[in-house]
Amino acid sequence: MNTRKMILAVLFLTMICSNPLFSQQRAWSETKEQKAQRMEWWTHDRFGMFIHWGIYAMPARHEWVQLYEKIPAAEYKKYFDHFNPDLYDPREWAAKAKKAGMKYVVLTTKHHDGFCLWDTKYTDYKVTNTPYGQDLIKPFVEAFRAEGIRIGFYYSLIDWHHPHFAFDRSHPPVPTDPEQRKKENAKRDMNIYRQYMKDQLRELLTQFGRIDELFMDFSYPGEGGKGHEDWDSEGLAILARELQPQIIINNRMDLGHTDWGWDFITPEQFMPQEWPTVNGERVPWETCQTFSGSWGYYRDQYTWKSTHQLIVMLVETVSKGGNLLLNVGPTARGMFDERANKRLDGIGEWMKFHSRSIYGCTQAPEEYKVPANCLMTYNPETRRLYIHVLEWPFKSLHLPGLKDKIEYVQLLNDASEIKFHSRTQSGSHTVETSKENDVILDLPVERPDYDVPVIEVILK
Repeated sequence: MNTRKMILAVLFLTMICSNPLFSQQRAWSETKEQKAQRMEWWTHDRFGMFIHWGIYAMPARHEWVQLYEKIPAAEYKKYFDHFNPDLYDPREWAAKAKKAGMKYVVLTTKHHDGFCLWDTKYTDYKVTNTPYGQDLIKPFVEAFRAEGIRIGFYYSLIDWHHPHFAFDRSHPPVPTDPEQRKKENAKRDMNIYRQYMKDQLRELLTQFGRIDELFMDFSYPGEGGKGHEDWDSEGLAILARELQPQIIINNRMDLGHTDWGWDFITPEQFMPQEWPTVNGERVPWETCQTFSGSWGYYRDQYTWKSTHQLIVMLVETVSKGGNLLLNVGPTARGMFDERANKRLDGIGEWMKFHSRSIYGCTQAPEEYKVPANCLMTYNPETRRLYIHVLEWPFKSLHLPGLKDKIEYVQLLNDASEIKFHSRTQSGSHTVETSKENDVILDLPVERPDYDVPVIEVILK
């Protein structure tokens, strides 16, 4: 190579390597095995608590009330001026989460309205300036850690309060006239807002110890929207990974074009039909769901799911290889709604006897066929199948293709034996038969008195 070509090659490499995106991608590369190890606790624990809390608990009619009702900032300020959660005791919250079997928690440190639950240096729009006057996050983190629950933080990319958050097609709530928004945006500088987010993220990831999950919410790219360039999502992700290398980050910063800027996907308020994939490959996933139809406290909402529905939701999620993040919206006085308490207690009662079918479990290999009216999870470490029986059958349950593969079967709630056999030759008209490679479980006629009875199958 002649001298001129060598100089050009060096200049080209220097230009490429100095590109922030190039250096970021190189800095945070990891193997699939390394990522799986980093996420091992999360894929084992499967069940977490989401908490949406802020001054929107005071109107008590949806956490997006400022947007939905187009409330001007001056009017919305009354909630800030009167916020005083005098009954707040995060130790009670943590005890309820633990009893329900939840292994990690994600708290909204700042939601879309911009109100902050900690004593941040970068805005006056924070809890320490309300009548309550105290930081909410530090005691929260201490209480949940004391119960052995891992800590996650939610942080809104959207901010209806910040003076430099640019108006767009969806946010914030006023003004609604496009020309007026354009005029107002001339006074706004997203560079200032991007730095604000980095400053606050640095606070959150340095002041409260180890943070295990980061839930950034959310992007809406395209004309008139906001995506990764508007947020500088690459910079936010890099900062998070530098400060907390072990942290697990969701996929809502519009970083799908990278293989390092997100760790799991987040279907919201629906159940995927099968284990979700990206580019044809199964990926870690977590569905976030509510007890009712909103995330923040909503006093007059009457679409609450039953305890049975929620337990089935948890089982179905794990049966498809996913995690469930189940949300509570505390009241403005700092208490859990009694409707939420009732469901948490019910889930906890079920988990007390059946958590073995959730923790460490995932979707069963395809060779194990799910019986009718059942959901099935599988623990690859212990080689145990868990059959969650949604409709208790009379007398027997057929397991396709498991002949000579079973060592022992029992009801999970009390470890009582369930006998099993295969019978292909017909006898009298009272003899039940199976297909050649199937197994018949001899079930008690009376259904176990649990929302979803579970049969534990120990494989050879």
